[in-house]
Amino acid sequence: MTDWPEKVWHTRGYPHIWLPYTQMKTTPAPLAAAATQGSRITLADGRELIDGVASWWTALHGYNHPHIVEAIERQARIMPHVMLGGLLHEQAATLAARLAAILPGGLTRVFFSDSGSVAVEVAMKMAVQYWLNQNIRGRTKFLAFKGGYHGDTMATMAVCDPEEGMHTMFAGILPEHHVIDLPRDEESIAAFDQFLERQAGELAAILVEPLVQGAGGMVFHDEHTLRRLRAAADKYDLLLIFDEIFTGFGRTGAMFACEAAGVAPDIMTLGKGLSGGTLPLAATVATQKVFDAFWSDDPLHALMHGPTYMGNALACAAANASLDLFERENRLLQAADIGKFLGEHLGQCLGLPHVVDVRSRGAVGVVELDRVENLNDLKRRFVEEGVWVRPFRNIVYLTPALTISEEELEKLTSAIVKVLGK
Repeated sequence: MTDWPEKVWHTRGYPHIWLPYTQMKTTPAPLAAAATQGSRITLADGRELIDGVASWWTALHGYNHPHIVEAIERQARIMPHVMLGGLLHEQAATLAARLAAILPGGLTRVFFSDSGSVAVEVAMKMAVQYWLNQNIRGRTKFLAFKGGYHGDTMATMAVCDPEEGMHTMFAGILPEHHVIDLPRDEESIAAFDQFLERQAGELAAILVEPLVQGAGGMVFHDEHTLRRLRAAADKYDLLLIFDEIFTGFGRTGAMFACEAAGVAPDIMTLGKGLSGGTLPLAATVATQKVFDAFWSDDPLHALMHGPTYMGNALACAAANASLDLFERENRLLQAADIGKFLGEHLGQCLGLPHVVDVRSRGAVGVVELDRVENLNDLKRRFVEEGVWVRPFRNIVYLTPALTISEEELEKLTSAIVKVLGK
């Protein structure tokens, strides 16, 4: 039965749902969403919310974009899915070729998966096996950075911030890697250089979210930091992995964040906005240099990984349609305009109680507080203002669709100023 009224499906289903990142004993029941359109979510009770976070940063073109919907419907009639083991279909092949054409620095080999965490896990697996396939042992550790977040699977939890992140209780259980400060000032640059002098020989790769560390606290760094990481990776013959799952596809202003620095990684991970906010899809993209280490007569040198739904035809059709929209409409100009608007209007929060910083880059706007006493209450107050804003820890942020209207942006920023002002 699929046509229960809201009170029935919500009441019957909620006791069987396990929600993400939620202490379900103390958190209010989730709102019942009935429909989406553009930058708006319609609730089952008729209320309408302006979405300020684009469903965890995915719905770049807004919800229900007709071009993406039509592509999914067309593909569903032809072939919703077929395994990539021994078979290849048009949507995956086309998407891989298109990604290779727009990605910087010779990133040409695309491995599809179905979530960002898996994409990063595949990147880590690639990096370790890159050395093993060359009979180089001992390069099994990763260098990651405080404030970083790369996923919730066991391997990716091990390269998230071990102190400020969500996975502190798993300390001692996870594999141990190196997590240090990003080299952004004189002291941290010196510590970074000293660390590599001592321990570069045990590293498989350096892993970073370029320009903005997302779920770790929306922490920004500049282009010089990325150039420094690239130079260090070259100096010590390390692989460099850029996790662009959050920052890719125009979110920071450029199509890919690393383009702003004029550098490219050896491996890049993509997700979230890849399918335009419609279907699960992620990718790990490697250079030919990395791929060549797996090209062998030895079957054990193959990358032995294969998510069941990798390269799903529906998801790839959505992603191809999303890339069409980037080609036809100036999403990067829209991201720049959003960034300017957020900078000006969220700036009104400076001087409010508990506000310690306001920052923006591209279509990312952040208000950092010294503390939040009651996160659930703060979320509730935003809903009362007619906006969908999902603060975490001490961070209130906006990552709206790149197609959002100025009127909708104004309502979002005004709601933040009003709620934080109280």
